[in-house]
Amino acid sequence: MIRTQLAPPRRDPARVLPGDGVEIRPARMDDGERLRRFLGGLSLHTQTLRFFTGVGRPAESLVRTMLAVDERRDVLLAVCGDAVVGHAMSFRGGESDVEIAVVVTDDWQGRGLGSRLVRRLLRRAAAGGARTVGMDVLGGNRKVLAMIRREWPEAAVRAASGTVEVSAMINPA
Repeated sequence: MIRTQLAPPRRDPARVLPGDGVEIRPARMDDGERLRRFLGGLSLHTQTLRFFTGVGRPAESLVRTMLAVDERRDVLLAVCGDAVVGHAMSFRGGESDVEIAVVVTDDWQGRGLGSRLVRRLLRRAAAGGARTVGMDVLGGNRKVLAMIRREWPEAAVRAASGTVEVSAMINPA
């Protein structure tokens, strides 16, 4: 499963909300330096919630992997000005139709940006035929686990080695 960290849902997933200046768009290969700065600026706590470990100075291979888009992978970025403030990716081929991972920079957490990324990513996955979503969540990530209970009360959850494996139906609405 792909690991995830995101903020609880609050707002409509509009492309840019008035006043927040955030655009959610597909990743491009020329986003490498922006993504490297984003990853390097995450707190150790946020890095651990997303990657289950600190990443320190992000390796080039990690940056390339997080930007790679192909028939099995999709990547969205939340961009404010020239700065990446959120990253969401999906992968086809796990136990669910699509597995997701999301991370939002510390300053933007709690504003619903992670939820906007998830909704957009899942709409794109559903358009490609995905019906189920899976994610791994660190057991101590109470915000995300609460969001999952609200958004997917019927989700199957299983604790395993300090993580919670989640599987749910995608609601493409």
